[in-house]
Amino acid sequence: MLNRLIIAAQKLSNWLVPLAALAIVAGFLYIAPAGILSKADAIGYAVCHRLDARSFHVDGRQLPLCARCSGMYLGAVLGLAFLSLTYRRSAGNPPRGVIIILVLFGLAFAVDGTNSYLYLMKLTYGARLDFLPTLYIPNNTLRLFTGSGMGVGMAVAVFVSLNQTFWKDWDNQPVLDKPRDLLILTALMLLADLLVLPEWNWVLYPVAFISAGGVLLLLTLVYGMLWTMIMQQDNHFLTLREAWLPILAGLTIALIQITAIDIFRLWLTHTWGGFPLG
Repeated sequence: MLNRLIIAAQKLSNWLVPLAALAIVAGFLYIAPAGILSKADAIGYAVCHRLDARSFHVDGRQLPLCARCSGMYLGAVLGLAFLSLTYRRSAGNPPRGVIIILVLFGLAFAVDGTNSYLYLMKLTYGARLDFLPTLYIPNNTLRLFTGSGMGVGMAVAVFVSLNQTFWKDWDNQPVLDKPRDLLILTALMLLADLLVLPEWNWVLYPVAFISAGGVLLLLTLVYGMLWTMIMQQDNHFLTLREAWLPILAGLTIALIQITAIDIFRLWLTHTWGGFPLG
């Protein structure tokens, strides 16, 4: 009986998912501010505080995501692109040494994020919170670097999980099993960060769309995997063309989440800018 229901749901979803995708895309475009960069802002608005002082700026306006989130999603997109080109269907966990390095990236992200939050609270509420400990004065450079390190770790986790979930022909080869590959990926990440820091417009315009697109990409992949497991289609696909339905379903769910959060936050704060403080 359960199998029959799942088969019926799979057939029905072939029609319902595309219709739902069209509806939610139209809804998102309607509620988001006018302009393509403002659409990217609306994506960042769903996952980031978007405080102006903690963001990089292009032509006098802040990027869709703060410095930390810009680094995180830029690192995630870079990591996914690198792994897709070099490891394709590999789905084995990285070697222990690589995992330790990625964990250290995550710890640096957590320490800098916590310190930055405590510093913000002290600035906002003054003497009442002077007792809060801070290790150093936070800055956007550290936010960018620690964010991008975290993004690389996220890319590895999503890449391995996706390959194990989607593909019939996934390979048990560990990702980043060659030390040079982790060095190359880290070097590419650092190079991207160094290009962002001068805030050149010709760099930041692509970064704005890549980082906002990274939010949508990661959510789409995670929800696509969830859809695949619910529909009991694990290890069912050989090509991206065959996997169009779970990918589209993941995109639809991601946009539903983003649109719902945007509507709630706009109702709560009455602004598309950063969270009001004080």
